[in-house]
Amino acid sequence: MIKSYGEFWSHIFTFNAKANRSQYWWPIILNYILGGIAVTIVELAMGHSLNTIYTWGDWYINDIAKLIVLIVWIGTWSLRVRRLHDTNRSGWWILIELIPLLGTIWFFILMILPGVSNSRWSRNQSQI
Repeated sequence: MIKSYGEFWSHIFTFNAKANRSQYWWPIILNYILGGIAVTIVELAMGHSLNTIYTWGDWYINDIAKLIVLIVWIGTWSLRVRRLHDTNRSGWWILIELIPLLGTIWFFILMILPGVSNSRWSRNQSQI
C-alpha cells in the first residue's frame, strides 16, 4: 500500500508505463481519505467552508487548496493512463468518461479488469 502510494508521487508525469490494479486502487483510495481529512481539518481551523472567502488569508488558503487539487489531478490522470496501458488500451480511452453516466460506469469497469501479460507497454511503473 505504502509502496504504491510512493510510486504514485514518484511517477506523477510518467505516461509510458503500466500500473496493475493494486498500484492504481491504493493511491486512489488513499487520496480520497487523506483529502477528506485535510479539508475537514482546514475547515474546522478556519471556522467555515474553504469556498467561503472573508479575508485575504482565506483567499490564500483557497488558492493553495486549488493548487494541491491540480497536482493530485495530474498524478491521477497519469495513473489512469498507466492503468489503461496495463489492460492493453490506449490512454485516449480516458475520454470515455465524457459520456454522462455510461462513460463513468464503463471506465470503472476498465479499471477493475485484470492486466494483460502481453501488453504493448512492457514496463511496469515499478521498473522505471
